[in-house]
Amino acid sequence: MSDVDDDDSVDEQTANDLSDPEILTKYKLAGDIASKALAAVLAEVAPGKTPLELCALGDKFIEEATAQVYSKAKIEKGVAFPTCVSVNHCVGHFSPLPGEDGDPLADGDVVKVDLGVHLDAYAALVAHTVICGSPASGPKADVVKAAHEACELALRMVKVGATNTEVTAMIDKVAEAYGVRAVQGVLSHQMKKHVIDGNRVVMNKATIDHKVEEMAFEANDVFAIDVVMSTGEGKPIDLGRRATVFKRAVDQSYNLKMKHSRAFFSEVNKRFTTFPFTLRALSDDKSAKMGVVECHNHELINAYPVIYEKPGDFVAQFKATLLLTETNVHRTTLAPPVPDMEGDHKLEDPALLELLAADIGKKKKDKKKKKKEGAPAAE
Repeated sequence: MSDVDDDDSVDEQTANDLSDPEILTKYKLAGDIASKALAAVLAEVAPGKTPLELCALGDKFIEEATAQVYSKAKIEKGVAFPTCVSVNHCVGHFSPLPGEDGDPLADGDVVKVDLGVHLDAYAALVAHTVICGSPASGPKADVVKAAHEACELALRMVKVGATNTEVTAMIDKVAEAYGVRAVQGVLSHQMKKHVIDGNRVVMNKATIDHKVEEMAFEANDVFAIDVVMSTGEGKPIDLGRRATVFKRAVDQSYNLKMKHSRAFFSEVNKRFTTFPFTLRALSDDKSAKMGVVECHNHELINAYPVIYEKPGDFVAQFKATLLLTETNVHRTTLAPPVPDMEGDHKLEDPALLELLAADIGKKKKDKKKKKKEGAPAAE
């Protein structure tokens, strides 16, 4: 390995060292803003609202909130993942453009809100599911409770020394208890500065064709724990709806031919170098709809496709960001509590219920034996 490679490795370790109070503060503050943005969007979920209105609200909240912090520092900050509002059997990545608002929400819709925030390229991602209007029951309640409880359990399982396969096995067990399925293709990624989709992952659902290498969580790990459940088969597909969320492929290059494409790509390179963005955020979204085509065709950007289960299925998602330090586990994102729902199933595994009742990152303390009178206290 060359001296340059050694220097790069040291620089990366320094940039992702959670023992650095400034880095930890940026992660936590990004999580606080993401939590508040999520709460602001969820508060507006009501019959008649459109996904476009809610997505625009979430992104605006993030931009305004991040503009108020580190105002004197020249750092990147803003949206780490554009607000997506995916309803019922839509699994994810629905962030429509003006004129493509999406159907207005109706009473009983299962609404998933997914978004992310970064400060100085340290990101926090969060997602939550609510029922629009009336309380849920039956399969809707089951899928929401399954996804929520599996996510909460994962947050309690992820600690130094635990493995990704243990978490995946738990998600499957919870899905089975509620009579639903964990959705295939969903990954909980390790995150670093500038990176929300690192190579170390936790699978939401392992299959014969799709597996990942077992790995143990380590100190300084940052993970976005993402759990998605479905009342259907859990095998989402792309139905051809226009993708609006993209990410720059930094290792690709191509000489673009079209004027619209060059203008679009120039703006992307200036404003969205490492994090995903929505076409809605470009200065001219109509021009962006033309320019994005050539860029995508030549792999300069990667799309986040809008994916679906079958009509009549319901999908729920919960996501939170965790930091693992040498001594503790920090949850940086919070969401409103999930209300009581009357489903057809419930989790009954004693070990999982005990874990669900525990605090995140807290270890059980052994009861200390009583000391003889006058004996010195243990340090």
